[in-house]
Amino acid sequence: MGRRLRNLAGIAAAGAAAVTAYDLRQKRHTILRNFPVLGHARYFLEEVGPELRQYIVTSNTEERPFNRDQRRWIYASSKQENNYFAFGTSKDLEVSPNYFIIKHSPFPLRSPLPGEADYDDRYRIPVAKVMGAARGRAKAFRPASVINVSAMSFGALSSNAISALNQGAKIAGCLHNTGEGGISPYHQQGGELIWQLGSGYFGARDADGRFDLDRVVETVAANPVRAIEIKLSQGAKPGLGGVLPAAKITPEISAIRGVPLGRDCISPAAHPEFHDVDGLLDFAERIADATGLPVGIKSAIGESSLWSELAEAMVSGERGVDFITVDGGEGGTGAGPLVFTDQVALPFKVGFSRVYREFAKRGIADRVVFIGSGKLGFPHESTLAFGLGCDMVNVAREAMMAIGCIQAQRCHNGKCPTGVATQNRWLVHGLDPELKSARLANYVITLRKDLLSLSRACGVTHPALISLDHVDVLDDRFGASSARDVFGYEPGWGVPTVTSGVRPQM
Repeated sequence: MGRRLRNLAGIAAAGAAAVTAYDLRQKRHTILRNFPVLGHARYFLEEVGPELRQYIVTSNTEERPFNRDQRRWIYASSKQENNYFAFGTSKDLEVSPNYFIIKHSPFPLRSPLPGEADYDDRYRIPVAKVMGAARGRAKAFRPASVINVSAMSFGALSSNAISALNQGAKIAGCLHNTGEGGISPYHQQGGELIWQLGSGYFGARDADGRFDLDRVVETVAANPVRAIEIKLSQGAKPGLGGVLPAAKITPEISAIRGVPLGRDCISPAAHPEFHDVDGLLDFAERIADATGLPVGIKSAIGESSLWSELAEAMVSGERGVDFITVDGGEGGTGAGPLVFTDQVALPFKVGFSRVYREFAKRGIADRVVFIGSGKLGFPHESTLAFGLGCDMVNVAREAMMAIGCIQAQRCHNGKCPTGVATQNRWLVHGLDPELKSARLANYVITLRKDLLSLSRACGVTHPALISLDHVDVLDDRFGASSARDVFGYEPGWGVPTVTSGVRPQM
């Protein structure tokens, strides 16, 4: 009996060693590469989860911030697996207030099939507006994709994660926002950039930490920067500025940002270069004049006075921003205090509609490219965002999940098990940029595909042509209201009036 047990133990040890060797060498699954043998438990539980959840734990739609159905759709889309769901909706539509319904047309448009002349397997959807055209920027351009990668800095994310996102953006033909941490070597993998300038001016500051316009010009000349975004605030921690925990600051990040090791890297809440709308517009015009690039702003939405003052100041056409990124209070790639995460800044739909109305009622909405962010990386959410007036949608956490994030919620302490939001070398090495870049591209392309499908179902050729007339909002009394009435939009709002080139390139 003793010999038999020893033999069984030896066989088990040999098997475990073989599995360990395989797990360490394979690159497809980051969890297995970082946690050999043990990582298989995660995939087993994922496989049997639907059966277990019928009796214990949570349902497929209860988890937050992203429920299991949402994560499953992203994972399947990024791996080019079957992302369909069976047996009807799991939502209780008739008792779900604020649940919105996209109203299909009785005469939907036909979708091209493989082999036909107008079929495009990348489902490219150029933006309806030319960014920077209204202000006559020298380097105005029409973004090639309505879906783009949102602002996430190197430092908050790992080197391999940033490389995967940038390479994936190149494959998908979309833009990659750098985040406020500056342009790192990992942003230089072929993807075109929107360079974000936060209040710390990382990558655009002198030795004393002050804004340096000459350095901005030099950086733009050396990198594929298509536009510059001035960050006022973000949904994860509105009103606090940026925070990179000391645990995630490596010597490399310290050198790129010009900040000391061993201390949290904190961007001030307000920009030192301006203190009001007038100063903001002067700052934006200085950068645009020096670089020729479109210049815009990003903000979560709090008090509304900024937006009425900004819109009023832009009516004359003498000064203005080229794009506005509205980040919903539900945004969350950054670390921040719980009270700011939960209670500060309006959710996207409420906040964006308030901003858009200020520009629409003054007749200048067509001068601005509107970008939405904050859990919009799903076909139905993006469709409503376009109906509200968005011209582009940025995805952040959804992009993280496409490259391997499992919603472990360890972004703030440097212990992300998938190597996405950590600087731990062992954990980072498990994330293979080449493989994950393809998954990011697959996700973006699938989202564009579904956006086109929904647009055609509504009888229009492009998501920008979807209006709030295509959407009803349910209440909990077996009723529904037009989304136009719910959000207080006038006829014609939410749809660009200048639509040259709006038809997708098929």
